[in-house]
Amino acid sequence: MAHTISDECINCGACDDSCPVNAISEAGDKRAIAADTCIDCGACVDTCPVSAISAA
Repeated sequence: MAHTISDECINCGACDDSCPVNAISEAGDKRAIAADTCIDCGACVDTCPVSAISAA
């Protein structure tokens, strides 16, 4: 199951470079993870300064 980004996201982009498959993109006022691209590695979780990313 892909990771998800909650409404706590501040759209800082810190997670973008941590994703090895480029599944994270800007979606309005926050970031979003493409479920069909995410490999569920969790690399983005530790890079988020507001803990907005979690396993779905």
